[in-house]
Amino acid sequence: MLTIRRADERGITEIEWLKSWHTFSFGDYHDAAHMGFRTLRVINDDIIGAGGGFGTHPHRNMEIITIMLEGELTHRDSLGHAQSLRPGEVQVMSAGSGIRHSEFNASETARAHLIQTWITPRSLGITPRYEQRAFPREQRLNKIIPVASGRRDVGDNASGAIEIHQDASLSLLAIQAGKSATHMIAPGRAVWLHVARGRVTAEGETLSAGDAIGVEGVPELSIRGEMESDVLIFDLA
Repeated sequence: MLTIRRADERGITEIEWLKSWHTFSFGDYHDAAHMGFRTLRVINDDIIGAGGGFGTHPHRNMEIITIMLEGELTHRDSLGHAQSLRPGEVQVMSAGSGIRHSEFNASETARAHLIQTWITPRSLGITPRYEQRAFPREQRLNKIIPVASGRRDVGDNASGAIEIHQDASLSLLAIQAGKSATHMIAPGRAVWLHVARGRVTAEGETLSAGDAIGVEGVPELSIRGEMESDVLIFDLA
């Protein structure tokens, strides 16, 4: 079974300093047909203009994963963290019982481009937690690398993935034109693939930046690069 979500079908929020595309319902954008995919609740593709950002605001009971594509984002939170997120780095914030944070593009000239995803947790009210790690592009070049995972059956955390509180994983793939990679899918699980940049072919579908495909009931997902591309792969129970 395939679910295809095209970039130009997504919701959009556009204000002076922000342009944000929503794969699933978010904020003022509501579409009952696109409320998420299994435990994957949000994929926001955000471009934050120079000097723009989100002031301090709260989150609860959500696993929030941010992938930096371009520029730099300054993060501050109620746990005492004050860090910058740069391309090649992944941030995980387990909001749990409650956390407050802000996110700003401190540059006066350059935009910041990021993808922020939310996954519902396996249990509510956990102790809030923050972690950030670098996953250099050469590490994931033509190779699928788990960067955030709560799966215990495949040893993702032992291989360097940041822990999340759900039976799910997010992997990154930087693929070159003409190269292929395959993600194996265990029985009963499903995969959501999102193209962050570039163009790939998966399940016979050509997918460009912002496009996504959900796959269920098959043992594997093969991905071929049609140009230099960056891909997010969510493996969900």
